[in-house]
This record gives sequence, C-alpha cells and structure tokens, in this order.
Amino acid sequence: HTTKWSRGFRRVINIQGSDHHGTIARVRAGLQALAIDIPLGYPDYVLHKMVRVMRDGQEVKLSKRAGSYVTLRDLIEWSGDGDPVRGREAVRFFLVSRKADTEFVFDVDLARKKSDENPVIYLQYAHARICSILANAGATAPDEATAERFQPLVAPTENALLARLAAFEETLDTVIADLSPHHLCYYLRDLAGEFHSFYNA
Repeated sequence: HTTKWSRGFRRVINIQGSDHHGTIARVRAGLQALAIDIPLGYPDYVLHKMVRVMRDGQEVKLSKRAGSYVTLRDLIEWSGDGDPVRGREAVRFFLVSRKADTEFVFDVDLARKKSDENPVIYLQYAHARICSILANAGATAPDEATAERFQPLVAPTENALLARLAAFEETLDTVIADLSPHHLCYYLRDLAGEFHSFYNA
C-alpha cells in the first residue's frame, strides 16, 4: 500500500472475505504508523460474505478445515455445461449481481438453464433482439417517403424504455460512489425487461 500511495494511487480498494475484517484496522494502523501523510481511511475495503453453492438441487459442502472447496474454475466449468465462454459469463454476472455484504447462494442449475429464468440468457436475448433491429434498420437507407412515417415516441412501452435508458448515468454514479456493481446488474435486468416489453408491443 505504501508503494501504491507513492505511485499516486489516491484510492485503493481491497476486496476480501468478511472473515478477514480484522485486517482492516491493522493495515490502516500500520500505514498511519509510517507517518507519510496517508489518510486515515486508506485503503477502502469491500467485504464479501461467503458464497453457498447449490448444484443438482443440493448444497455443495465446503470446509476450509477439511480442504473441501469449490474453485472459480469449478463454477465456470459447471455453469457452462462444457462451454467455457458461457460459464465465464454466467459466473461473472451471478457473482457481481449481489450486494457484497449479503448472503449469496450460487445456483449452478439456474446458471446452466437456457431459458428466460436465467438472467444472463434474458440479457443476451435482449442483446440479440437489439442487434436484429439495428441490422434491419441499416438494410434500407431512409428517404423522404420513410422519413414522413417517423412519428414521435408516445407509446407507454416506448416511454418506459426511454426513461430506463435515461437512468443509466445515475445508476453508474451510484455504482461508483457505493462500490456496488450489483446496481448495474439490477439496472440491466430492468432495462432488458423494458426492452422486451417494447419489442413485443
């Protein structure tokens, strides 16, 4: 941390398990003891609760003492059903979609589902639909005849989608200020919902 401070990093965030909360005071006290003008609250901390893993409807038993644990590689393999890209996407989204200090159950069966129940699939489906709209929009160049058909967006689904899009910057501000990326996951799920409603209408 002294090296980071000397290199100009004025904000540093340590991400640890909540069982290591005792190190916060010790690290900060050690930095203060050096008397090199490091602020009292340096570095910031995000403490994560332990993750419970469910697979095939059963909790996977973990024990540090017994040396039984699940690695990130295991989660990726299980969640992707043989497809490492899909597994990485699912694990990344599922792990970041919960507030750090709340209990979290990683449901491998849900991560493997290829339906709208799986939030990753739900978002990917919205993305695929958007790509389809953009591809169709680029297929024909607008001319005066088509331009006359353009109307203001007034349907409830259009307004709901526009309002959700307008909230993006505020959502990012919250994510950054609170060190809470789960807000972005909530936002994306809500945005996908508004988009699917718009698309279906």
